[in-house]
Amino acid sequence: MNHYEVIVELKPEVLDTEGRAISESLRRAGQENLKNLKVTKRFVLELDQSCQNPEQYAREIAQEYLANPVSENFHIKKVEN
Repeated sequence: MNHYEVIVELKPEVLDTEGRAISESLRRAGQENLKNLKVTKRFVLELDQSCQNPEQYAREIAQEYLANPVSENFHIKKVEN
C-alpha cells in the first residue's frame, strides 16, 4: 500500500483562533514556557497499489478536498506503515 501524510495548516497571515485559545488556557494552567502553539490537521491517505501516480493523486485530494486554498497551506510526504 501507498501511505501519504497530508498536513494542513493555516497560512501565516490567518489568525489561528483555536491555537490562541489553547495557548491561553495552557498559560493559565501554569505552562509559562509556551511561546506559541499552532493547530494543524493531519490526514493519512492509504492508496491502492494500482494507483498510477499516488503522490499526484494525494496532492489532488489535498488541493480539492482537504485544504481551503484561501486560508490554508498543505504539505504531503510519503510515510511507511
